[in-house]
Amino acid sequence: MRQNIQLKLAFVEEGRSEAPPDHQQGSEAPPANCNPERATSQLPLMEEICAPENLRTALKRVQANRGSPGIDRRTTTQLPAYLKEHWPTIRQQLLDGTYRPQPVKRVEIPKPDGGTRKLGITTVVDIDLEKFFDRVNHDVLMGLVSRRVEDKRVRKLIRAFLTAGVMEGGLVSPSEEGTPQGGPLSPLLSNLMLHELDKELEKRGHRFCRYADDCNIYVKSERAGQRVMESISSFITRKLKLRVNTAKSAVGRAQERGFLGFRFLITAKGVKRRIAPKAIKRFKMRVRELTRRTRGQSARRILEELRAYLQGWKAYFCFCQTPSVLKALDSWIRRRLRSRCWKQWKTFKNRCEQLKKRGVNANLAAFTAGSQKGAWALSQAKAMLVALPTAYFRALGVPELAG
Repeated sequence: MRQNIQLKLAFVEEGRSEAPPDHQQGSEAPPANCNPERATSQLPLMEEICAPENLRTALKRVQANRGSPGIDRRTTTQLPAYLKEHWPTIRQQLLDGTYRPQPVKRVEIPKPDGGTRKLGITTVVDIDLEKFFDRVNHDVLMGLVSRRVEDKRVRKLIRAFLTAGVMEGGLVSPSEEGTPQGGPLSPLLSNLMLHELDKELEKRGHRFCRYADDCNIYVKSERAGQRVMESISSFITRKLKLRVNTAKSAVGRAQERGFLGFRFLITAKGVKRRIAPKAIKRFKMRVRELTRRTRGQSARRILEELRAYLQGWKAYFCFCQTPSVLKALDSWIRRRLRSRCWKQWKTFKNRCEQLKKRGVNANLAAFTAGSQKGAWALSQAKAMLVALPTAYFRALGVPELAG
């Protein structure tokens, strides 16, 4: 009946800023059935959910996500034709409260820090719910949903998804706790569960940051951190029926505790955000995977995948305040790509020709091509810098993280 939650307490020594800038304590969450247009809508919530424009938007998002099929093996590309035939029936079932979701398909994916995370893939004819909690008390969750959602049909539908069961190894097991994972509803469900924690922390006057089940609380000393850790853990266990993940929860200095891929750098000029070492390590591992010479993909396909990954990573981590780290990663990526090109050129003759074709004089090209150094060392040799400069990779469309 309980679920693990990660709780971190960071303390800053006396005389320094108590909490990092731009990270404010939680605020009052909007109602669960609230959206920007809801204030002027006169439709009941379920009718609004089933409105044509809302369904068109949802369909586009499901297709853009390109997720794996559920137990019915129906892909997102097959979904429009299926809905064209069956949507009137599904819509009526939703409106009259008789719709029954199918069990979710259970798969396991590796976690960055080891172990696996259980993922439940819903069928694409179901409303896409994500199992954000490994274990959550259904009665507690539905009690919180009832405070925000007046439409009984919506509450019934959410309960149906919670109890739909999971298919694992060809067998369907009932769901007595937890929520189905695989869709966009998890932030809402997690915030419903943990909004009570936000209010408790605000009532106590703590400064904190929380995203889903990851929470950092900022205090002034280690002693205060230990005291708050004990009392908040008790509140979480007693009030929310959840469990603090002791393996990942700790009290430490703010600059030593990571949060959502970031850490804080405390300098004489104030507090700055920097990318956590683990996030950089994962980034390099992914780039190595994408640019591996033995992948068997065309250069164009590899560049497309690399470009998409770098753009997404940059969009998230451009929030950091240490541009030198981004510049160093840009340099590392170019070395990685030069090294890959060098290996692809293979022979002495071809390497000479490739270098000369790219503006390197004959003597330097021959000297470099005949070098016994490895590809990584030669990736920053003068000939390679001339042949494959930064402008070359810009022309290919490789995003610059520090740009």
